Amino acid sequence: MTPEPRDKFAFVSSGAPDAEAAVARLAKKYGSVPVTEADVVIALGGDGFLLQTLRETMSTGKQVYGMNRGTVGFLMNEFNEDDLRERIGVAVPETIRPLQMDATLADGSNLKALAINEVALWRQSYQTAKIRISIDDKVRLEELNCDGVMVATPAGSTAYNLSAHGPILPLDAPLLALTPVSPFRPRRWRGALIPEDAVVRFDILEADKRPVNVAADHTEAKSVLTVTVQQSRRETATLLFDASHSWSERILTEQFRY
Repeated sequence: MTPEPRDKFAFVSSGAPDAEAAVARLAKKYGSVPVTEADVVIALGGDGFLLQTLRETMSTGKQVYGMNRGTVGFLMNEFNEDDLRERIGVAVPETIRPLQMDATLADGSNLKALAINEVALWRQSYQTAKIRISIDDKVRLEELNCDGVMVATPAGSTAYNLSAHGPILPLDAPLLALTPVSPFRPRRWRGALIPEDAVVRFDILEADKRPVNVAADHTEAKSVLTVTVQQSRRETATLLFDASHSWSERILTEQFRY
């Protein structure tokens, strides 16, 4: 079967000088349409800007192809201005499902947000957080004393999760990473891999004395009481990777770095 053509491009930039200059050259060379009319949105910047672009185009059917004009660029393709149509024509699509967060705050309000990378909780004060962790309505950890804890998607497993010594997950793995940040008790607990359809609930213990904040990617809230996290069944985003340097290859390479 002949793949669907991906020939209408929208070039978007993080705003950094290198990215802005690249967008101008690429738009002149290949033509550019508004994001609303594009088949493929080509994001030039770093991983953070790529995730922002994915959030903004989520569930629109548009595919996002990143080219690195930032610092890390783990989710990005190599920057090259030549043969762009050919590269995108054979690029490998990966479907990403974000996490859905539902938080109850100390003032009685609720906050809902989506996260492509992770939903992370961390202590607000000098005292360690005390958090109860339940999965699918069953308490799995009665009390975690820690600086924080997160649920990360496969796409987010190479970001904050990796820096907290969490596992790297293939994009197509039906798993989420549950990873503590600086756990004090139980001292030897290093997290867990849980099914992608699991519902994770965090209850903040001694919330008045030990306040905890939460962030779903860039959406933040202070002083939460409970946080529920599960994978969204409705929202999706599609990321394109060069066939010569797939996500699976990047995952293997990263795990053998030292």
